[in-house]
Amino acid sequence: MSGRAPGTVVSKVQRLRELLHRYNYAYHALDAPEVSDAQYDALLEELRALEGQHPELITPDSPTQRVGATPLAMFGEVRHRLPMLSLDNAFSEEAVRSFDRRVRERLATAGCEEPVRYSAEPKLDGLAVSATYENGLFTRGATRGDGETGEDITQNLRTIASLPLKLRGKDLPTVLEVRGEVFMPKARFERFNAEATARGEKTFVNPRNAAAGSLRQLDARITAKRPLDIFIYGTGYVEDGSLPDTQGETLASLRAWGFKICPESRIVTGIDECLRYFADIGARRAQLAYQIDGVVYKVDDQEQRRLLGFVARAPRWAIAHKYPAEEETTVVRDIEFQVGRTGALTPVARLEPVFVGGVTVSNATLHNMDEVHRKDVRVGDSVIVRRAGDVIPEVARVLLERRPAGTRPLALPACCPVCGSPVVKDEEAAVARCTGGRSCPAQRVEEIKHFAARRALDIRGLGDKLIEQLCATGVVRSPADLWHLDAAALAELERMGEKSAQKLVKAIHAARATTLPRLLYGLGIRDVGEATALALAQHFGTLQALQAADEDGVQQVPDVGPVVAANVVAWFRDTENRRLLHRLLEAGLHWPPIQRSGNPGPLAGKTFVLTGTLSGMTREAAQAALQRAGARVSGSVSSKTSYVVAGAEAGSKLKKAQSLSIPVLDEPAFLDLLKSSSRS
Repeated sequence: MSGRAPGTVVSKVQRLRELLHRYNYAYHALDAPEVSDAQYDALLEELRALEGQHPELITPDSPTQRVGATPLAMFGEVRHRLPMLSLDNAFSEEAVRSFDRRVRERLATAGCEEPVRYSAEPKLDGLAVSATYENGLFTRGATRGDGETGEDITQNLRTIASLPLKLRGKDLPTVLEVRGEVFMPKARFERFNAEATARGEKTFVNPRNAAAGSLRQLDARITAKRPLDIFIYGTGYVEDGSLPDTQGETLASLRAWGFKICPESRIVTGIDECLRYFADIGARRAQLAYQIDGVVYKVDDQEQRRLLGFVARAPRWAIAHKYPAEEETTVVRDIEFQVGRTGALTPVARLEPVFVGGVTVSNATLHNMDEVHRKDVRVGDSVIVRRAGDVIPEVARVLLERRPAGTRPLALPACCPVCGSPVVKDEEAAVARCTGGRSCPAQRVEEIKHFAARRALDIRGLGDKLIEQLCATGVVRSPADLWHLDAAALAELERMGEKSAQKLVKAIHAARATTLPRLLYGLGIRDVGEATALALAQHFGTLQALQAADEDGVQQVPDVGPVVAANVVAWFRDTENRRLLHRLLEAGLHWPPIQRSGNPGPLAGKTFVLTGTLSGMTREAAQAALQRAGARVSGSVSSKTSYVVAGAEAGSKLKKAQSLSIPVLDEPAFLDLLKSSSRS
């Protein structure tokens, strides 16, 4: 129908929208439905019919506008105005108590002596997102991404009925960004999979994968068919408005504005109440309507949060307390050997598929032959498989009482299962290696994966599957071949369109601008990790100087012993390696001059070793902080080590430090050292 809508129609449309928004709020935010689903659907259809007759009345916040009609060609990028930080994890009561102690000690130095109140909530196993509202209307949705930049999933978030398109109430901030977790309730997940099976369609492995896969559909109409839900747990950027002074009050405000808040959220006082909450949720975990893998504790008071601050990508005022790893029993059907970048053979158990830790597990690492013999894992054994979160599944132990007759201990193969080259194993080493080098297809593929990885050359878009495809077709045989790829040839590969091919070629050429430490790490020299690569670069200054060095010269680098020095010199003297370097330089790889070691710094001349898990910062952030202060960071403890920094669950490095009487710093002492160094 054309022409201007009569006033009675306009009024009716407005009344229907107000009713639907109210019913939506009662159903999702208050968990107190006012009408039946059939009544709600009838009102929605009435509104949809009126808008169909009078399209000029359609507004973005209308309940009918939850599904976009036009599929996207690709997701755009969204730069978060405030980073979406990750949380540090705690796997034991001791680690949680240490977190609380650090919080109290830091607050005490600021004059806050009262008991700490925490906001506690289940840690949903879903997908973190942000949703932005301007003048009360939903305008943009994004994934967490890397914390700084996410994907624009606005159309997909609009399809989730529990996320309001228009906020309720007054005194709303002009701009309000909320953060939450999108998930698929367990019952809906089971029903969705059952219906998909009946239709002969693909099913999802677990609710988390279902939620993540649903939100990454370019066609929002597909997302709309998925039974997704969302809990809002906090805020991000806020403009022209204010929020309450505590997390608990903030959640109450968010609920009043129309957001769905987890009903299990609680305010507790002190660490003992946190642990009681953890035990209570754990006891009811199986009965919850959604999948969780732990609980989260956040300091409730916003001013105290500001005093505590952040470290790297995690806040000091929050921690995720994870539940123990899940275990299941299954049978070892076979044991195969995978060949890695340096030729190391890793035994992998092929298992009778078993559902554990939220996924179906059919493979588990056995690490090395020493581990195989220690656990005495054999084909045919019944074993306990353990998995926690995203950790690679492992065989925890063998059920010897169930061992069938006739099983045999696993023997190390004499030849590489991929290329047939001899396999060697030093008596003192746990690792057995294929001697084929780059002639072994497996080593060749892993070398290129390592070279292109984020911490090496960081070639965006060049994933493992694509590298395997390039190597399998013979297009790429060494890292240098990457710079000879063209978009036309790439576009012919499976799942690679013309635009994707052009984007990848652009990323490969952009990666020519790198740093000397990144290049040295990316070359994959045995025993040369990031810290050693940086130390080598700082000591020699140039690639040419390092190439010309002998073993004695390389051993002058702090914390580089005879084994690493021999590996470095052997790599640079190898004819094939020198040819690879020459081709990389011909392709245009370049880097800025690096400041040689000896630069002044409060910790210059000191060598640190990091072990265990730090709750206040990542391992990378701790290493970077030490290096900025002039210190060196080593991967192993020796008599040259100045300090060992021991976080939670520190292992053999701590024991070795204690046996050598090397000073050990716990996390508070380490942070104090960094703070005093920054003032020097």
